[in-house]
Amino acid sequence: MPPMELVGRSLLQAAGSASTAAPAERVARPEAHPQSVAARAVVTVRRKRKVEVKEQVAEQMDAYADRVGRSVLLELISTETDPRKGGPKKSKKSKLVGWFEKRDVKAELVVYTAEFTVDAAFGEPGAVTVLNRHQLEFFIESILVEGFPSGPAHFTCNSWVQPTRVDPAPRVFFTNRPYLPSKTPPGLRELRRRELKELRGSGTGVRKITDRAYDYDVYNDLGNPDKGEGFERPVLGGDKLPYPRRMRTARPSTVTDEGAESRVEYPEPIYVSRDEEFEEGKNEMLSEGAIKALLHNFMPLLVSSVSPDSRDFAGFHDVDNLFKEGLRLKQALHDQLFQKIPFVRKIQENSEGLLRYDTPDIIKKDKFAWLRDDEFARQALAGINPVNIERLQVFPPVSKLDPAVYGPPESAITEEHIIGNLDGMSVRQALEENKLYMLDYHDIFMPFLDRINSLDGRKAYGTRTLFFLTAGGTLKPIAIELCLPPMTDDCKRAKRVFTPPADATSIWLWQLAKAHVCSNDAGVHQLINHWLRTHACMEPFIIAAHRQMSAMHPIFKLLKPHMRYTLKINALARQILINGDGVIESGFTPGRYCMEMSSFAYDNLWRLDQEGLPADLIRRGMAVEDASQPHGLRLLIEDYPYATDGLLLWSAIARWCEAYVAAYYPSDEAVQDDYELQSWYTEAVQVGHPDKRDAPWWPRLTTAGDLASLLTTLVWLCSAQHAALNFGQYPLGGYIPNRPPLMRRLVPAEGDPEYEHLVADPHRFYLSALPSLTQTTTFMTVIDTLSTHSADEQYLGERPNEEWTADPAALAAAREFAAEVRRAEEEIERRNADPSRRNRCGAGVLPYELMAPSSGPGITCRGVPNSVTI
Repeated sequence: MPPMELVGRSLLQAAGSASTAAPAERVARPEAHPQSVAARAVVTVRRKRKVEVKEQVAEQMDAYADRVGRSVLLELISTETDPRKGGPKKSKKSKLVGWFEKRDVKAELVVYTAEFTVDAAFGEPGAVTVLNRHQLEFFIESILVEGFPSGPAHFTCNSWVQPTRVDPAPRVFFTNRPYLPSKTPPGLRELRRRELKELRGSGTGVRKITDRAYDYDVYNDLGNPDKGEGFERPVLGGDKLPYPRRMRTARPSTVTDEGAESRVEYPEPIYVSRDEEFEEGKNEMLSEGAIKALLHNFMPLLVSSVSPDSRDFAGFHDVDNLFKEGLRLKQALHDQLFQKIPFVRKIQENSEGLLRYDTPDIIKKDKFAWLRDDEFARQALAGINPVNIERLQVFPPVSKLDPAVYGPPESAITEEHIIGNLDGMSVRQALEENKLYMLDYHDIFMPFLDRINSLDGRKAYGTRTLFFLTAGGTLKPIAIELCLPPMTDDCKRAKRVFTPPADATSIWLWQLAKAHVCSNDAGVHQLINHWLRTHACMEPFIIAAHRQMSAMHPIFKLLKPHMRYTLKINALARQILINGDGVIESGFTPGRYCMEMSSFAYDNLWRLDQEGLPADLIRRGMAVEDASQPHGLRLLIEDYPYATDGLLLWSAIARWCEAYVAAYYPSDEAVQDDYELQSWYTEAVQVGHPDKRDAPWWPRLTTAGDLASLLTTLVWLCSAQHAALNFGQYPLGGYIPNRPPLMRRLVPAEGDPEYEHLVADPHRFYLSALPSLTQTTTFMTVIDTLSTHSADEQYLGERPNEEWTADPAALAAAREFAAEVRRAEEEIERRNADPSRRNRCGAGVLPYELMAPSSGPGITCRGVPNSVTI
């Protein structure tokens, strides 16, 4: 007899007469009396696809224990109160039927039932409690309660239910019918209050993986001072280094620094509320990425450790071979590796497909596009980071930094530098006709340059790049300024200006200057626009939503798909991306000062009232208000793919939020009187962003218009804005010469010892300034994973089903939103086929699809998920 059958028989025998009872599924459904209602709960449980042996044993034991009485119990809670008892009307607890009989069912979704008989005056079910008396947690996807005169009641759960040994209290699931706090039925009011209290937690104690609590903390877990000097990192959050707050885990402090929280290193789990964990499909995608990362990084590390000379690329063919052949080793090197590590050959033979990198989109249509100035400029409008280009309104550009520390604020770019590239215009005329644009990374880098440049293998400038808008609607770069902190008055190294080249040497100097601009752009993109503005700044709003708004709240229902996975992906980022010596520090020029630079940007640049697309475009001078235009503003560069496509999605989101808000808030007073809503926003600002809570620019939340505007901004940032900044990373940045995230050499000036090296072998010098082989492959592997859509992605306008709400008006508005998103996608396809749009169509030009809402799984360079999922 199999071991599990023996276990089951012993449990049955121990139960005595209970073991002779008929199987639970055969119990007849109770007959309803005239004064009673017979109801049934249909519970859909999602089982794990992959279960370890230990869990398999526990599952079988739970099945046999269920047979003898250690079952799952359900209870229905009415929306009405019992006048005699004072609390809500409740059914008797009923056993979930079928657990034993379906113990070996292989389906991912398994359905169980529970039967109830309640008084005819019970009213409408508004909540279900679930008491798990098994040993293992399980995941409830949904509950459907049938048999009541009011019709079927849907409960969208999507939650883990812990066993009573972990949490003795029953789990509460509310109906999908939305209620504002003031409209909550009397039978649900106390449950609503109690559930929110539980989600807030006590604010004390270490969090267990099974907990559901949401709370705040500073970023005090990025370093690991216990490892020794050089591994500590400053705390982000507070007066010294302002920052948004993150999810509290409350791990013990490190031994050497009480202010630093001890780390949990990947792949050990880091705490997020249990329901924020990834589903299996997402975990499988990340696991595949981890295997690929291991193999991709293993060989370069071996090569560099055995053959130090191989750390730099010898030529562009070495970069190309990463996509053509993978990492091929010379025979002599093969022999060395085989002597040291015999299984190297087996790794290469079995994993050749994984060792070869996919060809990035940027070089598929034109291998040399990245060398062209027009492509360098085009990517400022339609690349990975299209949100920093701004219209030049003052010439020369002026710094806002303290001139006593950083020298004269005026740029060294003069009219003589650019006059020959203005199509016959004067600088004044070009400014007046909105022809001059700029990428300005001077002020964000300058305060950190001395520290960055003192790091081994890290070199950076504060950069300014000027562009001219041509008659064809494209940009061309006309000047690049590279700045260093002045060492003395009139220091020549402080500001150097490069203009489009006219001879062989200046061509290479110009390419190096462009590479430094791209490196700065890559750092600002990753640290500020991507991580800070979409990941970190949204986290407090998500934490506060779970703490202050009930799952029944209509605004929580609107926001729920836009909060999916974000807390988990941010927690993983603290483990492997933004932590000390993590991927970001290793891969980007600022090194260990990356997160301090992010804090500097938060302190000086971030403000929520300018995070919406129209406000951001106006702030950067890329658009002006114009009521006659479809979106209420006029773009000054008509073919600006990020903005034109973004405005389609922004307008769709805005109309959806306006319609949804109007359905629940008939007056401004209704917004002001909604204490859950007001508590959410107040807490997100005061507790989630405390370092900026006194800023005068925070949007108000006093009218229905205020609420719709706030929701539009939040949904935009979590969906379209994040997609535009994330899913092009490998397709557009995977070819490192196009966009080096890290520079290792400054641009030599005539008379410098390195200048002669540049002149003698410019090709080799240029590659030596870019990341090394190991840095390149590590970076490529990470952005490969970051650019990948998982199979369970949910895209803008999509919901898994319509049971998320019982409100027909909200469902109708959601369908119209989905239809408008589809129309936007069709318009984007038309634009990409329009040859007059030269920034997205032409010979070797990539179409702009980062705002195209739908996508299949994998790396597609398109697709707008509902939330920040990667």
